[in-house]
Amino acid sequence: MIAFSTGKSRIPMGTLRTKRLVRRLGTHHLSLAAATASTVFCLYITRPYRDVITKLSFSTAYPALVLLVITLWIGPWNLLRGHRTPVSSDLRRDIGIWAGILGIAHTIIGFCVHMRGRPWLYFIYPRSQHHSFPLRHDIFGFANETGLIATIVLVVLFATSNDYSLRRMGTPRWKQLQRWNYALFLFVLLHTVAYQTIEKQHAPFVAAVVACSAMTLCLQALGFQRRRARQSIATGSGVEQEYEP
Repeated sequence: MIAFSTGKSRIPMGTLRTKRLVRRLGTHHLSLAAATASTVFCLYITRPYRDVITKLSFSTAYPALVLLVITLWIGPWNLLRGHRTPVSSDLRRDIGIWAGILGIAHTIIGFCVHMRGRPWLYFIYPRSQHHSFPLRHDIFGFANETGLIATIVLVVLFATSNDYSLRRMGTPRWKQLQRWNYALFLFVLLHTVAYQTIEKQHAPFVAAVVACSAMTLCLQALGFQRRRARQSIATGSGVEQEYEP
C-alpha cells in the first residue's frame, strides 16, 4: 500500500483520497449543486414557454455556459493574483463536472424541442423540401452542427476529467486533451449566438453572452501576457517554470 509520511506517521494513499473526496463533496459539489439547481429553477419558472421541455432546454443552457466560462477564468485569475495554477485544480475540475452535467442534459433535452420524434431533422432537410444537398446549411443547421461538435468535445473532456485518466495518459497528453476546453467554448458560443438569432432572444440574455465572452477573452489575454512575462523572468534567471492559464 502506498503511503505518505507526515513526519510523525505514514498516511495511506486511500485515506488521503477519501479525505480529498469528502472535502470536494462538502466544499465544492454541494455548493455547486445548490447554485445550479437554484439557477435552473429560477429560469424555468420565469420563462413564458408553454411546455416543460422548452423550459428545461432554456433553463439548462445558460447555467451550463456560465459554468464553462468560469473554468476558463480560474487560471488567468490566479496568474493575475500572482498564484500558480496546478496542472489539475480540484475547483476547476469540479466546476467543469457540473458544466458537463448541465451541458449533456441540455443536449438530450434539446433534441426533443423542435423536431420531436425526428431528431435527424436537426441536421438534414425533410424530403418534402427537395434539397439537392440534404445536409442543412441554414442557420438552424449551423446552430445544431456546432452544438453537436461541442457536445462531442464536452463528453470527451467530461469522461477524462478524473485522476485515473490523468495517471493513464500522463500529464502532457492529459493537458493537451484538456486544452480542447477552448475549442469547446468557441463551439458553444457559436451555437448560442445562432440560436439567439433564430429565437430573437431578449436583450438581457444576449448581453449576458456578450459579457461572458468579453470577460473570457480579456482574462485569457491578460493571463497569457502575465505568463509570458513570468516565463521570460524565469528563463533569464535560469529557472524553468510552467504556468497553466
